[in-house]
Amino acid sequence: AGVSGPVGSLIEDTDLAAWNAVLAVNVTGPFLVLKHALPALRLAVDASVVLLASDSASVASPGMAPYCASKAALVQFGRALSVDLAGAGIRVNSVAPSIVDTPMSRGDLGEAALDDPAFPVQTADEVAAHVAYLLSPHSRAVNGTTLISDFGYTARSGFPA
Repeated sequence: AGVSGPVGSLIEDTDLAAWNAVLAVNVTGPFLVLKHALPALRLAVDASVVLLASDSASVASPGMAPYCASKAALVQFGRALSVDLAGAGIRVNSVAPSIVDTPMSRGDLGEAALDDPAFPVQTADEVAAHVAYLLSPHSRAVNGTTLISDFGYTARSGFPA
């Protein structure tokens, strides 16, 4: 679903190769998959595509500019495709989870960081359930949207009011 790239690096310390690598995997990869899958998707009945984004498309963490930019681009790519492909009966949505207990997250945060975290962490199975819903006929009216799966984090204001 993606790579995080140079975590903890300021943009001035991020070299172009690292930036390009993150965009290549996180944005160009899904573009190429969909470009070449479209003939089969056009033949399918009730075709649906779900892109795996991140809550980092909406909120940012320090030192993660390439990852955040790539996931925001992926969300907008999905919206644009949902418009382009609506006439063909192909739905396109995204799932944007917060921290998921995966080898990538453990590598970024430290192997033990998710063992007893001070924040909620979801499982890959929980994310897969969101994907399954968006692929199912139960979501046939849902197109061009992003399901943010973050325990309500982005709904909360950081201001004391």
